[in-house]
Amino acid sequence: MSPSIARRLFGGPSVWLPTALVLVVLATAFVGFEVDLGRRLGIAAAAPTQPEEVPAPTGLDLPELAAPVPVATPVDLAAPASRDAVRRAVRRALADQDLGPHVVAAVGAPDGRVWFDNGGGPGTPASLLKLVTGLAALESLGPEHTFRTVVRRGAKPGTVVLVGGGDPFLATEPSEGTTWPQRADLTTLAAETAAALLGDGRTEVRLRFDDSLFTGPGLSPEWEPGYFPSEVAPITSLWADEGRPAAGEGHLADPAPEAARRFAKLLSEAGVKVRGTPRRGKAGAGAEIAGVESAPVQQIAEQVIAASDNNGAEVLARHVGINEGTGASFDGGVRGVTAVMKRLGVPLKGATIVDGSGLSRHNELTARTLLAVLARSAERPELRGVIEGLPVAGFNGSATYRLAASDPEGLGRVRAKTGTLTGVHGFAGTVLDLDGAVLTFVVFADKVDPAKALAARAAIDDFTAALAACHCS
Repeated sequence: MSPSIARRLFGGPSVWLPTALVLVVLATAFVGFEVDLGRRLGIAAAAPTQPEEVPAPTGLDLPELAAPVPVATPVDLAAPASRDAVRRAVRRALADQDLGPHVVAAVGAPDGRVWFDNGGGPGTPASLLKLVTGLAALESLGPEHTFRTVVRRGAKPGTVVLVGGGDPFLATEPSEGTTWPQRADLTTLAAETAAALLGDGRTEVRLRFDDSLFTGPGLSPEWEPGYFPSEVAPITSLWADEGRPAAGEGHLADPAPEAARRFAKLLSEAGVKVRGTPRRGKAGAGAEIAGVESAPVQQIAEQVIAASDNNGAEVLARHVGINEGTGASFDGGVRGVTAVMKRLGVPLKGATIVDGSGLSRHNELTARTLLAVLARSAERPELRGVIEGLPVAGFNGSATYRLAASDPEGLGRVRAKTGTLTGVHGFAGTVLDLDGAVLTFVVFADKVDPAKALAARAAIDDFTAALAACHCS
């Protein structure tokens, strides 16, 4: 048959090639179905279990797979840094007079080696203390641990008790899809509670709430009075939306009753009427009716560090105190966190810890303590939430607007926790230098003239950006 006749009968490649490909796909699918059916009926040999073992159809010519090209130079965590190079890189920034008379600075490696220490001794770390609290929570509670908010049957018939489990991120409404971490919420809890009660034929209840998991004052006597209501809520095991009002700014003076009132309203909307006003009461041993779980501790710790969440940090410290057997108060949390640091071998010489958030000016830490916290976090996968929660300079969290005016090499190469109080400015985290080596660093100044706050912060940014722009290893 001549080529011209074949083209008239069958058409050109544009006509028959798509048809041929469809037939190949259908034939392959039929073979797979036939083999699977035969295996199910026991009349055929088992087909290969791995996709790569299935032979290609006859006549199908596929190119050889090429080895993937690395997208970046591998990071060498064990690469030693040059102490002289590190010292030269940070010398100019540390000499900036806007930092004031007391600066604490050190540079190390993820394995705990120290390349530079200016000998600044202990100082006020502000929110850098959240690195300590986050590490203690991950070590003591475990990264997968969650906190459960439940409703139990009360001692009297027709009474139910909303029991706070110390979920720092418990919300009123369900989380949107983009919210991270996802929050447990009172709306879902009310719907599940109503479904269970209605299933028992109960359409009306009285509500009590139990916030007794945490003990002691809600506001630390170590804090300045002005921190409430703007900066922090009274710490309690039961709140919604971190103790914030439904409208307006700040925090509520007593978040637990408001959480119970919101739950009562939601329960009524779900079909179970709540008689009277919710009152405090102990849950006792009543059976659980419904419950919601918080995000895991690793996600909570990461968010606390990334957003510098004071409320979340204090709640985590209380849980550490409970788990370590030191108590559920401010003091118990501090003693629990301290015990965990000692167990991990974090040096605490010169350290004073009085809260979990770093809001108190009576907290004191050395650079060596914070370098060790970063190193311990890098050592074991279950502790890496501290490192993974560090914001990226110029990109997210509390470091979103940092390093913009410093050496541009710092943008994207620096991951660090901020620490800020009036007169206190700090930064601590990790940096990737130009040789691909990971450095850990701590720098904070705690006697800054408030009028020079922005200039001091710029000097600290220059310190970290200089490490990113350094051939330090």
